Amino acid sequence: MNYFRTALLLAVLTALFVAVGGAVGGQSGMLIAFGVAMAMNVFAYWNSDKMVLRMHNAQQVDERTAPEFYDIVRQLAANAQLPMPKVYIIHEQQPNAFATGRNPENAAVAATTGLLDMLTKEEVAGVMAHELAHIKNRDTLIMTIAATIGGAISMLAQFGALFGGGNRENNGNPFGVIGMLLMIILAPLAAGLIQMAISRSREYEADKMGAYICQRPLWLASALEKISNAAKRIPFWQAERNPATAHMFIINPLSGARLDNLFSTHPDPRNRIAALVRLAEEMGQTGRAAQAGGRGPWG
Repeated sequence: MNYFRTALLLAVLTALFVAVGGAVGGQSGMLIAFGVAMAMNVFAYWNSDKMVLRMHNAQQVDERTAPEFYDIVRQLAANAQLPMPKVYIIHEQQPNAFATGRNPENAAVAATTGLLDMLTKEEVAGVMAHELAHIKNRDTLIMTIAATIGGAISMLAQFGALFGGGNRENNGNPFGVIGMLLMIILAPLAAGLIQMAISRSREYEADKMGAYICQRPLWLASALEKISNAAKRIPFWQAERNPATAHMFIINPLSGARLDNLFSTHPDPRNRIAALVRLAEEMGQTGRAAQAGGRGPWG
């Protein structure tokens, strides 16, 4: 099923990219965009994770350079029966995190310095368990490719808005000036909606699986509350410069779009926290005691 969803996503985003190419450059633009999209799909499959990490200036760490953080990820990966992912730190004050990689054997997790400074060890464990759940569910390939191609669609549309206003009568453009303008405006929105749907449909499942990986749902619930509150007041400059990657983070890193509606990249944190609290109750974990204990380097 994951392969089908990946193929469908690639097809839709490729079609949008080609359509914007047609709006900007007519039939020749469509052909060029199609060729570029095919090459981009192949490139994104093998390299999109590295691109996203570079976009955010993520620095790889190990048990020597970040022993506590690395140890937490290692224990959780063992709990989840996953290969040890590469571990990265992003030097940003906003607490946040994401996972990337085309499969569990080629995966990476990244957390901001703000997250490691602001959260307790238990809360960090809850967040990283969520990210490992994305890896276990093989969400990371879809989310990373969506970030890469979605960003390319937005860039192409911006190029068309700047340079696409010339003579449209003689270049074979099938859309006309009005169609071109609509395509330039609507295509990035459509790509964004696809990214939002991808993120929103997977966050609840990753929350639930992550809770089982770390064995304490309230660790993640407490972390989500802190992260969502901090994200409203602490800007994430790297994410603001690369908004196409916003859906990859555990909490929307961008200013605005905080409502749980069609135009939010993430479900409302309050709904996610409530679901985790219910899960904790089902597991017989209630109150402050449920946030302590458990096995691992954070205990």
